[in-house]
Amino acid sequence: MAETTEAPKEKGKNKAHRKDKPWDTDDIDHWKIEPFKPEDNKGGTFAEESSFATLFPKYREKYLREVWSAVTKALEVHGVACTLDLVHGSMSVRTTRKTYDPYIILKARDMIKLMARGVALNQAVKILQDDMACDIIKIGNLVRNKERFVKRRQRIIGPDGSTLKAIELLTNCYVLVQGSTVSVMGPFKSLKEVRRIVLDCMKNIHPIYRIKELMIRRELAKDPKLATESWDRFLPQFRKRHLKTSEKTAKKNEKLKEKEEARKAAGLDPAEASKTEKKKKVYTPFPPPQLPRKVDLQLESGEYFLKASEKAAKEAEKRKQKQMEVTEQRKAERAEAFVAPAEQAAPTVEEKKKRKRAAAEMEKEMDAEEVEGSEKKKKRKKEKEKRRKEDS
Repeated sequence: MAETTEAPKEKGKNKAHRKDKPWDTDDIDHWKIEPFKPEDNKGGTFAEESSFATLFPKYREKYLREVWSAVTKALEVHGVACTLDLVHGSMSVRTTRKTYDPYIILKARDMIKLMARGVALNQAVKILQDDMACDIIKIGNLVRNKERFVKRRQRIIGPDGSTLKAIELLTNCYVLVQGSTVSVMGPFKSLKEVRRIVLDCMKNIHPIYRIKELMIRRELAKDPKLATESWDRFLPQFRKRHLKTSEKTAKKNEKLKEKEEARKAAGLDPAEASKTEKKKKVYTPFPPPQLPRKVDLQLESGEYFLKASEKAAKEAEKRKQKQMEVTEQRKAERAEAFVAPAEQAAPTVEEKKKRKRAAAEMEKEMDAEEVEGSEKKKKRKKEKEKRRKEDS
């Protein structure tokens, strides 16, 4: 028997030139961002100086002055210089000859932006890390009505900051709502989610819908079986409550049918229910009678034919009358404070004597009742004793 030899599998056209890389093992994380070190900058010092400046509000001046020494120390490590201009109310950062990372100046710019928007220093310094990014969402011009804007902004924070805390936990971001902006710090993917939540909230979509979706996504990500499947069937589908006129009428007819069926089941006549309902107005093609104009009313009263001086005199008279009524009313209100309260007259000698006599008579009656009661009690006792003797 001839030995069967298996032919070697031919490599695909794409993989023809691929070779095994002995250094590329499974334990290597290809997505890891390596820190940028001074040795990596082979070009040396930068040819030109780059700088960024940002304004800050007046209420942040005191805090920035206290913290500025710590800001300079944090930026000095990366070779970035910074200045605080209290006259113009601005902060600026610039590269120096010691700067080795070309991207750090943009990170420093983001840091001073965040500090101007109310973020604390210990939190703003984290933006200098490679895996951190920031986004300042402007919400001031999204809602015209001020009251509505304040309500919707408060909705992002939630009762006792619960909604904001939920957003922070689910997205691994730091969120600060300040004035007409929302400052966010975190990974790039999460920044996108937070921006979506904030903008939807300002468009009158409650954050709880997005939070529910994020919670479900978080749980689904734990299951490795669902890694290649679509998650649409698990995610909630929130429908708008606004119905078309045809849908509204259909719903109304359904309710009426249900009522009729319920009345039939109870043994009641459905015709009686329709009688009790309000009768519709009879349709008439003729419009309602036109109301009289101001000129027509003036013609009826004769005011239209009066001279300008007479009209002015009439109006002045009306005004005087009104003023007189108001002044009288106010006088009456002021006079109420000076009206003496109704005083009770002191009792006369005869009234006092009458009261004393009445009190004495009442006491006598009470004493007589007490005596009668004691005599009755004695009689009852004697009767009880007699009965006991008879029984024995």
